[in-house]
Amino acid sequence: MSDALTVSAVQYQALDGGIIPNAMEHVRLIEDAESHGSRLVIFPELSLTGYDLPLLEDQENWLDPDDHRLGDIREICRRTGITAVAGAPYRESDGTPRLASLAIHPEGSTEISFKTHLHGQEKEIFVRGGGAALLELDGWRIALAICFDAAVPAHSTDAAQAGADVYAVSAVYTREEAHRLALHLGARAMDNRMFAILANLGGTSMLGPSCGLSGFWGPDGLLMKKAAGTSTEVVTAILQRSALRKFR
Repeated sequence: MSDALTVSAVQYQALDGGIIPNAMEHVRLIEDAESHGSRLVIFPELSLTGYDLPLLEDQENWLDPDDHRLGDIREICRRTGITAVAGAPYRESDGTPRLASLAIHPEGSTEISFKTHLHGQEKEIFVRGGGAALLELDGWRIALAICFDAAVPAHSTDAAQAGADVYAVSAVYTREEAHRLALHLGARAMDNRMFAILANLGGTSMLGPSCGLSGFWGPDGLLMKKAAGTSTEVVTAILQRSALRKFR
């Protein structure tokens, strides 16, 4: 069990052109995170396509199990020893449409977590998931959440009761939602005595311009570190288990 875990939250401005160019950019950013010593890299909600729901009428913008377009991301994870969590629209083998986070591990396996609390147009496109997935890495347990999941306290509480040390949120928060973002992440961390991480989609999406603010909150609910702007940026922090012990 490691006393410290180095994590990068990638604030990502999605590229036009679908999954392939965005997957290539994910590779570059995972390499950047490796230079900071990261073991875990969190990307935003729908990072492999951008948050542009009308694009999902084209089936080419959906991932499926063992999708070959993730090959380069799988390879960089294998080479660096990093686990990367990327966001995408995903169809299960039976065709069920999900808004997903895909945790790609160095040894080649992939764990998939689905958004539980859909909102707006998402409800017409996706089927909801059943709660936060827990990743295990170096003795740490990381719960994965997607955007509006963080607005529902029970989602993080259930994760904490399952033993989560970290609540990692892949999201799209716009400029008008900056205050709500800070309240959500701070409260989820403080209420459950765990670290909270936000990877926010940068640039502008169909919802409006991003507020940025990707970063880290400690188990005291206080902001540890955040992105400087609203475009693509790798924000890295070292999470210390001693901080968890202090507040538990």
